[in-house]
Amino acid sequence: MELLVIKSFYSSLCVCVWIYSILYASSAELFLLLFDMVYYLGELVCEQLPVDLCSYSIATSGKRCLLENYATKDGGVKYQCKTSEVVVGIVLSEWIEIDECITACGLSRNTVGISSDSLLQPQFLTKLCSKSCSQACPNIVDLYSNLALAEGTSIY
Repeated sequence: MELLVIKSFYSSLCVCVWIYSILYASSAELFLLLFDMVYYLGELVCEQLPVDLCSYSIATSGKRCLLENYATKDGGVKYQCKTSEVVVGIVLSEWIEIDECITACGLSRNTVGISSDSLLQPQFLTKLCSKSCSQACPNIVDLYSNLALAEGTSIY
């Protein structure tokens, strides 16, 4: 019963954080609010993250979160955050990537799935290998380094 109450409280808190983020919060404030939430509640679960913070986040389990989309009955598109089977190659967990890294590395919060396609774009590689990304954003560098290795190449 106690676990159910905590889980229900955590879900309600995620909804409140999401509503707050839409109405009032800057990305820095939202990041701090979510950090506090993870600190007090003990775990970050991808399925409970707001969609606009899903891409490039890492769950407590060490698995990457990914944004998925699906068609609705009325022909629209909905998004949801899911836990992938991709385990982070470096020691990181409970990680929500900051907006500065998203921008510095030439990425978007709306990225659906995990793909190596962007590695074929010279502009993306230039940003990924820039000092502002490669030296300050280990999560993103780890992700794309491992995607490149899976394709039989390297980003360096």
